Amino acid sequence: MFFTLFIILSFMEIVLATRNNRKVREISRIFRGYDVRFLSLDAFPGCPDVEEDGKTFRQNALKKAVSIARFTGCTAIADDSGLEVMALGRAPGVFSARYAGKGADDRKNLMKLLREMRGLEGEDREARFVCCIAIAFPDGSYKTFTGYAKGEIAKKPKGFNGFGYDPVFCPAGYDLTFAQMTASEKDRLSHRGKALKKLYIYLKNQFFIHGRNDLL
Repeated sequence: MFFTLFIILSFMEIVLATRNNRKVREISRIFRGYDVRFLSLDAFPGCPDVEEDGKTFRQNALKKAVSIARFTGCTAIADDSGLEVMALGRAPGVFSARYAGKGADDRKNLMKLLREMRGLEGEDREARFVCCIAIAFPDGSYKTFTGYAKGEIAKKPKGFNGFGYDPVFCPAGYDLTFAQMTASEKDRLSHRGKALKKLYIYLKNQFFIHGRNDLL
């Protein structure tokens, strides 16, 4: 996912360069009420797709952010995120979006995960969502922010909200999956929400953006 960031008057404009509209809605929702305005990738025609071939979420996020900053000449922000199941050697990990093969949809990825975990009980079902957000500047400098959501994998999908592995992920301390929660409940607990909180604090300190206090 890519963003490009710059200041105009009293608010900040960020170009959301992801092609995953569900992520755009989620991020826009989390930042609702702040003096940040989100723009479309259409502001940068010809912006290239960047292959996510890194071994870690941080490597992928940085590669995307640095590539877009270089292409646009603007500050760019990118994220990479996924699910790690400890009993599967942290799989699907960076392959979360294509766990069932290139072009696989959410359901195919989720069904493969449940097949791989068939017979696993108790602590062997522990997992965590990871999100790394990278901000890269035209001068080549950068920072990264990482958020985690710990929990366990349910034995069958439950709920209809969210996307990806949300229907089988129960955050620690809850009997509900992310897909059974309201958007605000998920935002408070999610890996992406936690990473964005760190990003917000950084932007607030660097660029003096303002908004609600509940994100801090």
